[in-house]
This record gives sequence, C-alpha cells and structure tokens, in this order.
Amino acid sequence: MKQIVVVSTDTVLNRKIRYTCAKVSVDFHPVFVKSEEQALEYLNYELPEICVFNFSDEKVDLDRIMASINEDPWIHYGGIIGVHARDDVEEFEKNLKKNNIISLIPRHSLDFSLPRVLRIIHQNRQFIFQREIQSQLLTTIAGSFIIDNDPFDVNTYSNLIVNYLYNANFISYDFKDRLHLALMELLINAIEHGNCRIAYAEKSKWLEEGKNIFALIRKKNRNPDIASRKVYFNYRITPARSYFSIRDEGEGFDWRGRIQQITEKNYLMLHGRGIMMANLYLQNLSYNDKGNEVSFEIEHQAQGSNLLPGAFEKTQEVVFEDGETVFTEGEESNFLYYIVSGKLKIISQGRVLSTLTPADIFLGEMSFLLNDRRSASVQSEGRTVLLRISKTAFVTTIRESPHYGIFLARLLAQRLDRLNQRFNTQEM
Repeated sequence: MKQIVVVSTDTVLNRKIRYTCAKVSVDFHPVFVKSEEQALEYLNYELPEICVFNFSDEKVDLDRIMASINEDPWIHYGGIIGVHARDDVEEFEKNLKKNNIISLIPRHSLDFSLPRVLRIIHQNRQFIFQREIQSQLLTTIAGSFIIDNDPFDVNTYSNLIVNYLYNANFISYDFKDRLHLALMELLINAIEHGNCRIAYAEKSKWLEEGKNIFALIRKKNRNPDIASRKVYFNYRITPARSYFSIRDEGEGFDWRGRIQQITEKNYLMLHGRGIMMANLYLQNLSYNDKGNEVSFEIEHQAQGSNLLPGAFEKTQEVVFEDGETVFTEGEESNFLYYIVSGKLKIISQGRVLSTLTPADIFLGEMSFLLNDRRSASVQSEGRTVLLRISKTAFVTTIRESPHYGIFLARLLAQRLDRLNQRFNTQEM
C-alpha cells in the first residue's frame, strides 16, 4: 500500500489516525500535510491511493483542494476518506458525489469508524484503483466480502465496488449513482430484515415516530447472537459483465409476496422500495427459495473512457471507422494518442500482436517520446475515438502541469516492467 496523505492540522485527530493506521496494518503509512499548498503538491506528484481529509479543519482550505481535484479527476483518482463535523450531512454528501468517496466519518465516531474503514480497505486492496496499471486490473476478479452486521460498513463496501467499476470505465456516471443506491438497499435489507429480523410492522412504527432505522439495527445488535451474524457479498467482475450475490444468515422472507405488494399505489411508502429499485436498475435479479440470498448482474458499457485528462481536454478529437489505419509501421511519430473509446489492433509484418482499449490509456507513446519511427501499424477494430496530441501540445502541457510528465514516466515504467517480466518468463 502506498502512503496515505492526511490533510489536517488537528494534532488530536492526527494522533488518532496515526495510531489507527499502525494498529490495522504495517502497510499503512500516513503522511501528514498541514496546508493546501503541501496537499496539492503531494496529490499532484505522489498520486496517493488513499486521501484522508479533515473537512472540519478551519485552518486548511479544503474547498480549494477539492476544486483542484474536480478540475482534473482523471489524474486525481485516489479514494477519499472524509472526517467531518457537519449537521447538513445529506447536502454535504451530495456535493461530494462526483468524487471517489470511500467513507465519510462524523468526527464523534472516528474511534469506531476509522478502524473499520481501514480494515476493509486493507482486505480489499484490489478495489483501490490505480490508473497507471489499469490494463492489468481489467481482468476477471472474484471474491467475497464478509460484512459485519452493522450498517456503517455497507456504505464503504458499496463505494469500493461502484468507484472501481466507474474508474475502470465499466459503468457510466449516471449508472454509478443508481448502482450504489441499489447495492445499499439490498445490503441494508440483508442486515435489517434478514439478520436482525425486523418485521414490516415494527419498522413502519419506528419510522413513523421519526426515528432512524440504523438506530433500530444497533438496538437489535445488543443481542450477541444477532450481532455475530454476517452478510456475504460475492462478486465476479469480468470485462463484459459483473455478477453479484448477497446472502444473509436470517430465516429468509416471502419475496414473492413482497414483490406482489409493491404496486403503484404504495410506490412512495416509507419502506419496501429496495426490491423495486433493484428490479429497475439490475439485471437477472432472482432470489433463492428460502429468500435469504439474492443474485443479480450488470452489463458493462461499451469500450469507452468516462473521464478525459484535463490537460488535454482542448486537444483535437479524431475518429477512425472499422478497418481504418491510425498510423503505419515505419512512419514518423508526430503524434501521441489518448484512447477515448473503441478497440485498436497492433499489427507488425501482417501479424496481430495485441489489442489496445481505453484501459491502455495511450497509443504510440514510446516512439513519440523517443522521437523514433513507428514500430508497428495500428488499425481500428470497429469505431474508435482518439485524442491526437501534437509534440507542441504535449510539451506545453508538461511545462504547465509537470505532474503529467511524472505520471507518464510511471506509466512507461510499468509497461517496460511488464515487457521484462514477459521476456524473463519466455526465457525460462
């Protein structure tokens, strides 16, 4: 795990964060910065996987830092843990929706919540996105989250999943929000109705009294038998689709009868909308006979990039149709290409060597940077959209945003390392 940048001047909070990191894992190395200038420098040049922001710190201009992240989220893609002391929590969360939020922790619950969040991150590092090794990550990954019977953890797991799928260009921004909502509903249902056995009438009475459902869940968890129950969230993410299942340790429920109850007449009732939203947003949703496990799928969007590098947003966009040539072997390399969407075949001496997609980020960068001729031809497979970056535009970008040069150097180092690994494997 790379270093975690902590933007905070609060010595008490910082001491708690340092202690918690050391307690959870030796892999966590918090780096504390105490001004927006230091924070922006660290964010630009280190590209941290995890950022902890103290949003209640009045000595640091967090608005300026977040504005910088929002100006170019393509390169500032690290996951954010926010500590806050806000009363307007819903508005606060709404304003941060476009960011890669892992968890937002109220200051008063830091001792309880931060260890849980860091433990989840440590156990599921594959979901912490790293753009420079994106193409390595976009293979099939499968596993299971074993979730404690507490609603706080549900949001962290849901955020990890949807942030990863979005940053990997598997889902659009609009669907990211819908998927998060559906996952939250199904996971909370597994805890409240499955493990806690909160009945429909009991929940209705509780909500009608203006109480929070999470408070009722935690009241139920005072029973050690209920508190010890788990929710099992299985996932399998392939390049084309994602497959999920959620199972609780409860006695199940009459899902057929509940689906029948959900009609237009009670669309806006206090609760019971989880199944309805899941049916709207997810595919092939089904329950086991017992009613304590639900399975569903999502289809990934076509090859494309959700975010474009902010430094190249004014660069010329070029489109190639199926079979058209982008450049040929031996040609002078006057342009670097950023892959916006589509698929490209790399061909040398009539043989297809590999295929590139937006996951590979750039095309033709080696010959471009080395001022060499193209080592292979590139042909569009289907319709492809690219950003064509001239040497003048590239040099101007590096001069104005030198951290882009650092990122590209890392990207090339990663690719050279992979080539060396392949070569060494073949030699053996």
